[in-house]
Amino acid sequence: MRLSTVILPIHRWGEGQRVWRRAEELGFHAAYTYDHLSWRSFRDRPWFGAVPTLTAAATATHTIRLGTMVTSPNFRHPVTLAKELMTLDDVSEGRLTVGIGAGGTGFDATALGQEPWTPRERADRFGEFVPLLDRLLRDEVTTHQGTYYSATEARMLPGCVQRPRLPLFVAATGPRGLRLAAEYGQGWITYGDPRGPREVPAALAPDVVATQLGRLEEACAAVDRDPATLEKVLLEGSTQERPLDSFDAFVDYAGRYAELGVTEIVLHWPVPDSVFDTDMAVFERIATEALAQLPGGTEPPLGLA
Repeated sequence: MRLSTVILPIHRWGEGQRVWRRAEELGFHAAYTYDHLSWRSFRDRPWFGAVPTLTAAATATHTIRLGTMVTSPNFRHPVTLAKELMTLDDVSEGRLTVGIGAGGTGFDATALGQEPWTPRERADRFGEFVPLLDRLLRDEVTTHQGTYYSATEARMLPGCVQRPRLPLFVAATGPRGLRLAAEYGQGWITYGDPRGPREVPAALAPDVVATQLGRLEEACAAVDRDPATLEKVLLEGSTQERPLDSFDAFVDYAGRYAELGVTEIVLHWPVPDSVFDTDMAVFERIATEALAQLPGGTEPPLGLA
């Protein structure tokens, strides 16, 4: 089991760099940030760009992995995104992990002036987005003509520091997304039931993830892949569970999901006066002591640096 955090891009860098350095000092495996133009209750609050934030974080830290949680086609094109990610992988000296998803219907889903996409169109776009991004990050030159995304002699030199490319973690709960995770992902991400916290009592939340893990195994079997070769990442904060209320509550929470096969839990860095308001002392104790209470401790499951 690994423990990571997601730091919202809400801080002016004078303060933000201290937060990212503190995440490294606390021993988190990775620190991610949301790749949105705005987000829900933070819509009218400060919110900075994900890639510049991660680039700055890469220069302010040394060992912690960095990444998006998650980026999507809502306002990204694979060609320009791949160039930015290749650059960020270089700046971070190979510490980048990219979480990608089909995107939602939030405030920034139509920020470029497009009409809202139907669920089917969103899935169709993601089905093109992931394979093209995979090719761009692997190959020096890519040409592709698609329905939604194309590339003409798109050059990615010198390529990723991590070979054959930086790792992609695919956020998915439906069959098409799970298939993409099985085919292209080094990891899979879930935040629980996509219907939202009001729909599922806290006691049933682990059952939802267990069902998703079963479907992921089926998707892996369909492409002849061993599901044990994927990281299984759980993003905390979108269910009725309250694992950050106390140290013991988190240990119980992490233990339940470790038994299901989750290999990494991502906790939201505390933000006062928000949905992520958490006692910092409890949070830091969880970061430094909780995994030692679990069977297997902090031993990395797949050997990802």
